[in-house]
Amino acid sequence: MSTQTETIQPTPARFPAFQYRDYRLLWSGQLVSQLGSQMQQMALNYHVYLLTHSPLALGLISLARFIPVVVLSLVGGVFADAHDRRRVLFVTQSGLMIGATLLSALTFSQTISVPALFVIAALLAAMMAFDGPARQSLTPNLVPKENLTNALSLNNIVHQTAGMVGPAVGGFVIGFAGVENEATVGVGMVYLINAISFLGMLLALFLIKAPTQNHSIAVKFTRDSLTEGVRFVHKSKMILATMLLDFIATFFSSATSLLPIFAKEILHVGAAGLGILYAAESVGAVIAGAAMSVARNIARKGKLVLTAVAVYGIATTLYGMSNLFWLSIFFLAIVGAADTISTIMRNTLRQLATPDHLRGRMTGVNMIFFMGGPRLGDLEAGLVAALIGAPLSVITGGIATVIAVMATAWLVPQLREYTD
Repeated sequence: MSTQTETIQPTPARFPAFQYRDYRLLWSGQLVSQLGSQMQQMALNYHVYLLTHSPLALGLISLARFIPVVVLSLVGGVFADAHDRRRVLFVTQSGLMIGATLLSALTFSQTISVPALFVIAALLAAMMAFDGPARQSLTPNLVPKENLTNALSLNNIVHQTAGMVGPAVGGFVIGFAGVENEATVGVGMVYLINAISFLGMLLALFLIKAPTQNHSIAVKFTRDSLTEGVRFVHKSKMILATMLLDFIATFFSSATSLLPIFAKEILHVGAAGLGILYAAESVGAVIAGAAMSVARNIARKGKLVLTAVAVYGIATTLYGMSNLFWLSIFFLAIVGAADTISTIMRNTLRQLATPDHLRGRMTGVNMIFFMGGPRLGDLEAGLVAALIGAPLSVITGGIATVIAVMATAWLVPQLREYTD
């Protein structure tokens, strides 16, 4: 393992994962790439709404992103365990860059259509089904076990910083570059910026020298290898409980797809305000992630997960009740902070409890829960919003999340009582 032979330069103990060159490269590459990806995610949702003015369409675009993950994430997990994870990432990141370039070209040429947006979104999601397991399984190969929690916290800071800055920048790009035509110039420019951003991750992958597997067990692409990850998760009650809790919470409280409606019709803040709403969750998440990255060992990890998800549901409910822009920003920031604390704890438990030769497949199974909850939740939110309105859709979802947390705490005592 590279961390055993790499010369370590003294750095502040507060961020020990940064002592490792290859991890620093991965972290930096992800920061650049995810900034563009978060810009595009916001722009794609806004693009769909500009073309359709339909809450249901916003839910359906999330479904289009979810179906390929269900179909392919187990396959992607096997690839991550059987092949050089760095090479897998190089292929997937290149494919995502090509997809963003295609979106930009079709938008600028005014040949884009709603069906084309759905098809391209599905193809990009298929790439992510391979990208996710390889990327998440790579970090434990670049840092030693004792620094994994710190590395995962720093990874989360990357994701949340990108989620904070990316949508805000994307909203301003759409607003200023697309003064006359948001759906062409503004959105097309965001897609182009995202395509360029993938160069950061590709360069980092090219420079990483460490082995990206840390096991001697040969993994081949067979039916048994496809199902081995599912069997492992099913037997590991703690891992399964964290995945189920994540799915339940994000299914009921996933209101992200409705943000364009809140921005345009309830808060009346336009594209720039939409970007700020998207960023608000990440502001809270970055603060929580920074606190978690310097926190010492937390003994009651299971209880903290349950508490954080309950706060997530409560804050979602209060956001749905708000018609003030600044108050909505505050509640979304609380949502982001609570989600980050839960995510870091869950990811740490799963990675430490999983052998390296199964990490890709465990992550592939987790992607079904991790992406399925928000995607199906977006569809659920869109359907409910079409029936009773966006605010009530969000409010009822938040309440359902709190009820689900109480049920999980009662039905899965292993999670409630877990200490480390």
